[in-house]
Amino acid sequence: MNFGGNFSKTRITINFQHINTNKHGWQWVLDELNQLVVFGTYPGIIDHSMPDKQVKLNELTVDYLYQDILALENLRHPSAFKKLLRALALQVGSQVSVNEIAGLTGITRPTVEHYLDLLEKTFVIFRLPSFSKNLRNEIRKNHKYYFYDNGILNALMGNFSMVTNRPETGVLWENFCISERIKLHSYKQTGVVNLYFWRTYDGAEIDLLEETGGKLKVFEFKWNSRRKVTLPDSFSSTYHVRKLEVISPKTAHLLLQ
Repeated sequence: MNFGGNFSKTRITINFQHINTNKHGWQWVLDELNQLVVFGTYPGIIDHSMPDKQVKLNELTVDYLYQDILALENLRHPSAFKKLLRALALQVGSQVSVNEIAGLTGITRPTVEHYLDLLEKTFVIFRLPSFSKNLRNEIRKNHKYYFYDNGILNALMGNFSMVTNRPETGVLWENFCISERIKLHSYKQTGVVNLYFWRTYDGAEIDLLEETGGKLKVFEFKWNSRRKVTLPDSFSSTYHVRKLEVISPKTAHLLLQ
């Protein structure tokens, strides 16, 4: 992957599979899961103490997002760029409207689209399109945006509290799991895998769909393993999918499969 710019500090996060195979082992992952969801998996940060992680993530956010990218593109409105990043962080897991972000940040729609494209190309964020083929009430054109690293996400939120003490725990876990799936496919070089979310106008939804060779694999991500989740009947009957992978901290190993 070519990130461009000044990347003497490695920008690529490492994933579960790498940690499990080459670094600490799976038991360490389970023991440190709360911290991984908060501080992410950047090399040079993952092994530091909690206070040092906060300092280094704030430095990384300033150096990389607010300096390297701004300098790389010669962006003329740094304050607007920062507003957009924070708006994205606060809307993770939600359907994002370019017009709404433009209104929130005071940036024109073309500029918002340019910034989003830039953040995707520099592997800060990725977009998840909606999956729609058959049902009339499926949401068709919307997107969700997620961050490749939870540490950067929490730095932009300005909150490094542990996930058990936060109202957005579910969103952080969802971001972490979906980014892990993307990194896993890259790590294993699994070929073409199309990723989507699915939602209908009456509220039925699935967090993540993976389409490979015409076959669908579907996931829900729940931090609270006691919450029961079932596959929406409308989706199951239309797309002939019977299995839903529900990923909680207790079943995090399924992220590697």
